[in-house]
Amino acid sequence: MESMLTLLDWGVFFGYFVVVSIAAWFFNRQKISNTNEYFLGGNTMPMWLVAISVLATMQSAATFLGGPEHGYRADLSYLATNIGTIIAAVFVIKFLIPKFYQYRVTTVYELLQVRFGERAKQQAGAMYLIGRVFASGARLYMAAIAVSMILFSDIAAENVLISVLVITAIGALYSFLGGIRAVIYSDVLQFAIYVGAAIVVAIYLLKTIPVGIPEIIEALQNPLDGGHSKLTVLNFDLDFTRKGEFSFWASITGFVLLSIASFGMDQDMTQRVLSCKSSTEATKSLLFSSILTLPIVLLFLTIGLLLYIVYQRPDIMLSGEATEIIQEFKGEKISIFMYYVLNEMPAGFKGMIAIGIVAAGLSTLNSGLNSMSSVLVEDFYRPFLARRNITKTDHHYVKAGRIGMFVVSIALAMMAILSFYWQRYTDTSLLAFALSVMAFSYSGLLGVYFTALFTKRGNVNSVLLSLIVGFILILLCQSYIQDFLNIEWLKFDLAFPYQLCIASGIAFLVCFAGKPDEASGNL
Repeated sequence: MESMLTLLDWGVFFGYFVVVSIAAWFFNRQKISNTNEYFLGGNTMPMWLVAISVLATMQSAATFLGGPEHGYRADLSYLATNIGTIIAAVFVIKFLIPKFYQYRVTTVYELLQVRFGERAKQQAGAMYLIGRVFASGARLYMAAIAVSMILFSDIAAENVLISVLVITAIGALYSFLGGIRAVIYSDVLQFAIYVGAAIVVAIYLLKTIPVGIPEIIEALQNPLDGGHSKLTVLNFDLDFTRKGEFSFWASITGFVLLSIASFGMDQDMTQRVLSCKSSTEATKSLLFSSILTLPIVLLFLTIGLLLYIVYQRPDIMLSGEATEIIQEFKGEKISIFMYYVLNEMPAGFKGMIAIGIVAAGLSTLNSGLNSMSSVLVEDFYRPFLARRNITKTDHHYVKAGRIGMFVVSIALAMMAILSFYWQRYTDTSLLAFALSVMAFSYSGLLGVYFTALFTKRGNVNSVLLSLIVGFILILLCQSYIQDFLNIEWLKFDLAFPYQLCIASGIAFLVCFAGKPDEASGNL
């Protein structure tokens, strides 16, 4: 099928691949001799690089596509969720990072081994792997669907699959040989590319709108439908349904828990922090990245606000009346950002947006490959050999990490294809879908870690039960499960931040109910 890209777009796209290939070769030049270097960069990574890498991982194709959608349809309320991000960063800095460095862990789940024993570490690691496949697979899908639209002019299953494989292959190319060091350096590169692409789009939109910034601000403050200002940041509506998922109340409850789990209990994010030279450097990197998130999120929301002016304010655009926007592509609903790219962007810009989306997807995918491999090797494979008194060299475990990365790549690609159908069936927004899938694993992990940190209760059995209960409770909150069960009292609409609050609270009580056993220690 004929591509929507012009020769100039293809030149931009292939130029990106040249840069990626050169960068991959450059970042992977250093020979890796042990797992500390492969998974933690030898604890020598500069603080500012780690901060940008954490920031890049926090963002993804979901932010690239979903941020503008939220700005277009709603307001700036998503920006308020960063209040929860900063609160969570302070919590992790105070209670978790010092313990990670005290016990010199390679994966964050080794902390649970100190507290509850080896089985608890493996149980938590397994739950992380399940949750990370969900979360990273969903983000990979979002990047692939957009790339398929631009490169192949359709979203046929085979072209989405090709897009998934291309993005996954690039991600593996970066991190296969060089480990976390290559991942962090590549994150900085990908971050610069996708933020640069977003800035270009914002500038182009501003030039398209025939009035100045003061008039744009006035129009956003006073929508034609008489609704509240689209510049609203703090939404104090007490709405527990999906309509209130980005309210102030959700930001200081569910989003705090979401970010605590992301920063301190998710190996994908925490592995970068552990690559710093010291606990102090790790603290700075995490705090800086949480603060720097604000302008990046604002950038993508601003693109959505400008698209609102373009399509919904004919008085500003001097176009007579607002036209109905049918956000569909080949019969499938798409985001307003992709609608604009496919229908309005000139030659050269489509290729730039394509590489921006790929870069956003890679910034999340790269780390997932390495962090999941680290859990497979350090929390499962190495203990498995140790129990059988089998001694292997560090080079063997580095090789095992690379094999693990290949296995993880296949799992994420399969999850991305599943997400193709999952997100359409649930009919949720891109942002909500990307964030909500994380709650499946986070709810149980939050319950377990809170028990480990703040009580002397719990044992390996209550840890397992807590992880299972947290997962099941989130599952029961999903509308498609409620429809399948068809139990009247079980049908309710609850926003995912509040789902996480309830599920993690119950998971904590379940873990706390377990009496300490001989394997239990103190942190």
